[in-house]
Amino acid sequence: MMAYKCTRRCADLFKWSFSKYRHYSQKYNIKEKEDKDAISLIRNIGLLAHIDAGKTTTTERMLYYAGTISSMGEVHHGNTVTDFMEEERLRGITISSVAVTFQWNKHRFNLVDTPGHIDFTMEVEQTLGVLDGVVIILDGSAGVEAQTLTVWRQAERYNLPCVIYVNKMDRSDADFSLCIESIGSKLGAIPLPIQYPIFNAKHSQSLQGIVDLVTLEKLIWRKESQGLNYDRLKLNIENSEDLFKEATAARINLIEKLADIDDKLAEIIIQEETLEKISPLSIMDSLRRITRLRRGFPVICGSSYKNTGVQTLMDTVINYLPAPNERNQLLSDCFGSNLCARAFKVIHDDQKGPITFFRIFSGNVSKGQKIYNIPQEKTENSSRLMVAFADETEEVMEVGSGNIAAVSGLKFTVAGDLVTNSASAAGSAYKKFAKLKNRSEDDNNSFELFGVKTHIPDPVFFCSIEPPSKAYQAALEQALGELQREDPSLRVTQDSETGQTVLGGMGELHLEIIKNRILHEYKIDVELGELQIAYKETIENKVKDSHEIQHKIGSGIHSVMVTLSVLPNENKNKDVLILDRSHDSAANIAAIHFKNLNAVKLGIESALAHGPKLSCPVINVQIVLHWLEVGRGTSETIVSSSVTHCVRKLLEKAGIHLLEPLMSLEVVTNDEFCSVVLADLSRRRSQIQDIYNRGPSKIISVLTPLSELLGYSTDLRTITSGTSSFTMEFHSYQPMSPHDEAKAIKNMTGFDV
Repeated sequence: MMAYKCTRRCADLFKWSFSKYRHYSQKYNIKEKEDKDAISLIRNIGLLAHIDAGKTTTTERMLYYAGTISSMGEVHHGNTVTDFMEEERLRGITISSVAVTFQWNKHRFNLVDTPGHIDFTMEVEQTLGVLDGVVIILDGSAGVEAQTLTVWRQAERYNLPCVIYVNKMDRSDADFSLCIESIGSKLGAIPLPIQYPIFNAKHSQSLQGIVDLVTLEKLIWRKESQGLNYDRLKLNIENSEDLFKEATAARINLIEKLADIDDKLAEIIIQEETLEKISPLSIMDSLRRITRLRRGFPVICGSSYKNTGVQTLMDTVINYLPAPNERNQLLSDCFGSNLCARAFKVIHDDQKGPITFFRIFSGNVSKGQKIYNIPQEKTENSSRLMVAFADETEEVMEVGSGNIAAVSGLKFTVAGDLVTNSASAAGSAYKKFAKLKNRSEDDNNSFELFGVKTHIPDPVFFCSIEPPSKAYQAALEQALGELQREDPSLRVTQDSETGQTVLGGMGELHLEIIKNRILHEYKIDVELGELQIAYKETIENKVKDSHEIQHKIGSGIHSVMVTLSVLPNENKNKDVLILDRSHDSAANIAAIHFKNLNAVKLGIESALAHGPKLSCPVINVQIVLHWLEVGRGTSETIVSSSVTHCVRKLLEKAGIHLLEPLMSLEVVTNDEFCSVVLADLSRRRSQIQDIYNRGPSKIISVLTPLSELLGYSTDLRTITSGTSSFTMEFHSYQPMSPHDEAKAIKNMTGFDV
């Protein structure tokens, strides 16, 4: 097993040497064989968790035990492999998802360490579309937390099999049973504990080892070897009577749970006529089937910081999470031997330029080959082909199916794009897809079913950004362009009235880190304006009106007559534009040319982008097109302009009111400060959802308007003497009262309503 030579640039910074890369490429078999046996030895997995649950520490231990690094870094020392950005080292949190590759038990792991902070949830979203399975990490003292729910829903949306790892079992307040209970109650999942912790008899919360319920073995890690070595001892009634009885009972309970879900195991139990004689192999086969169908979820435990349980975590990934050839069958069937890869991350390097990371679903990608971007319908020339290890890359000639590769030289490809060899390969895949799904070959939304479309959350904060002088304006625009390509959740717009550049982000921390990155990476000392809330606007009533326009441009006359209705959209999943197919309008609607229909859609988008009250986006509305007459020779721009004018007139008539972002807030405090925290939250217009105990802590779950949470981190530390913490995520938009609306308008504009 190869260990990379690492040298310290300073006391807390590792830089990695790839001087022996030829040996590395042989060891990791970069030119992957096309046979199924080779692909079945690959695991593309991600680590997902609430902030500070131990993802980066777990990754560091995996790399160490796999022999990829020669010593373990620590998050609090700022010297871990995957947290290489300056902001990550300073803050002790993961900001950007990072891919690393290593081998364990003849399997290649392509592992992605993701952020846990809600402000960087887009990094998680981009990654999930290219993974085959995930490990959900829980804090053993907290169980399922707020951000755990978020990443769980994201994994569920991508139908990813999950293994749950209960970390930090060495803590004095760790409770494995509490974690199992919270998995069932909060995630609505069926937990299948295949391990449970062993504590020292003299020190009840001193983690001694783990019991493997599948094999009925006791695993004890040797502390003197930094957890590198451990002993596996068979349990029996002679050497561990009490532990054996507990483990046997827990194993029978596990088998009963599996049999309720898995018919094949139930048949084996009927044949054996007993639960005690079920073999470990039968249990593993059942767990594998159940996990890959997401019917149940294996739960294991350990303490990554104390070097306990990480090797068994990697074994669990091999045993129960799928290989690349066991997923994404639709892509393989449609593209065959042609290249099919999905971009999931873009970073910018000072020397190499933009580097795009791909997961390869079928075929191979070679150095310097042409790549056809399917959603953008563009052909690009790639330059270097690389494999990545955190912030280091090394060039290779070819990377095969099932793997992760990095490509430089692509100018237009962004995260979520699906690429192939050529337009003809894409066309052939379209035809195969249409045949398999009984759809029209002209359906432009077909590739959304391949997982091409990434869910990009709307920003909840925005602020202006200004360079120190006009001389830096072009450099700032370039920096923002690169950062926006790396992070699609960052929105960069121009205010048409003030001419200012406006940033939209997922939170205060998100925008603060963007500012610091511009300062440190691009050397531009920018200034951010005051944070503003991302309000939305919506309508109260249904109205209908017509708009007619005639413009003489040169010798031609451009004329448009349009009749529209605007109405509240009760079903938010429906299209914004509805065509009136009633008896009076059907003939006119059917005769509309598709170019004019596209112009109508553009006009509606333009009108809804800026509402009449506060120039915020208008949501939860539908536009009904009743009638459209377009004069001969009328330009599409005039059509769009007419529709925009008509929609804006309708919005003013319908009555506009503001919607504000509502955040799901979870505060962790203690009995002493619980009443103080509740009093402060009530002052912030909070809706109390739940108050419950988690060990010695009180958990307060509330819904609070985002406008009331500006600076809440400082306020909470002040009123609780620094003993409390909180997490929050976007919940929904809610209507505002007239008083709160007037207050928001004054804060935004400086004028009373």
